[in-house]
Amino acid sequence: MTYPQGTAAALIAAALAEVGTIEQGDNLTKYGEYTGANGLPWCGSFVNWCANEAGVKIPNMVGTAAGAQKMKDQKRWHTQPKLGDLCFMDFPHDGVDRISHIGIVAQVSPGSVLCIEGNTSGSGSQRNGGMVMIKQRFIGKEIVGFARPKYLSDTAEYPVIQLPKTAVKEKK
Repeated sequence: MTYPQGTAAALIAAALAEVGTIEQGDNLTKYGEYTGANGLPWCGSFVNWCANEAGVKIPNMVGTAAGAQKMKDQKRWHTQPKLGDLCFMDFPHDGVDRISHIGIVAQVSPGSVLCIEGNTSGSGSQRNGGMVMIKQRFIGKEIVGFARPKYLSDTAEYPVIQLPKTAVKEKK
C-alpha cells in the first residue's frame, strides 16, 4: 500500500521495505551514499534516507547525538512514543556513554517499542551491526527519548502497517 508523502505511515513503510538489507562492506550502503557519510556507521543515514523517500523533512541524523540535540532545540523531543517517532538509544555497558543509535518507531507496546533500524544485528553490535532489522527496544533501558518529525498530517488515519512475524526477512 502507498501512503501519502510527508506522513508517519509513509516513513514506516519506506523503512519496512528495507528490512533485511545488509551493508556491502565496512559501513558501505546506499544510505551512506545519500548522506555523504559512506564508510561511517549508518543508522542515522538510514533514517535520513527513509525520511527522504517518505517526503518527511528531518535534520541530519548522521551524528545521532547531534541529531537528538537538533530535535530538542526544535521542541520535538518527548518521552511517550508514537508511531513514526525517531527513537534515540544509548546502550548500557557498550563503552559509549552517549546517544549512539537511532531507529523509527513502528509499533508501540507498554514499556517497549518495535523499531526499524539500520546498522544493527541480531546478537552482535546493536549500534554498528551491518543490517536493517526490526528490533524490540525498552523504555527505561536503552531508550533515551523520542523525537516527533513535523509530519504534514498528524491527525490523518491510515491502516495499521503489518510488521513481518520475524524480525528479519532476507532480501534477494
